[in-house]
Amino acid sequence: MQTSLLSIKHLVSEAQCYEAIRQLRWQKGVVCPHCDSCETIRRGFDGPDRQLRRYECKPCGRRFDDLTGTALSGHHQPLSTWVLCLYFMGLNLSNAQIAQELDLNKDDVQAMTECLRDGLVKKRIP
Repeated sequence: MQTSLLSIKHLVSEAQCYEAIRQLRWQKGVVCPHCDSCETIRRGFDGPDRQLRRYECKPCGRRFDDLTGTALSGHHQPLSTWVLCLYFMGLNLSNAQIAQELDLNKDDVQAMTECLRDGLVKKRIP
């Protein structure tokens, strides 16, 4: 039986990815990315699969979601595609290989890997 890296695509759901993001990002509770307040209110879900949780900050009144202020915010690819792209980058696959595995255009993967690398670099800078 032949196995492929593509089979992992069927094991990763949007719900799992958003739950993992919430666990990693909000370990000590939800914090407003605009004013750093912990006084937030859940405001339902958004996105095509209704997995993206939305919030509102009580003190500043601004709304945000699970991805606001991250390298993954504001992009059209599903979160699971971003997670798999990051996983394949960790396996040291080339952009062309990642594009093939995710069935995406090479230019899209190039933009995604640059965005992920930039996000990781910014995270390291104090």
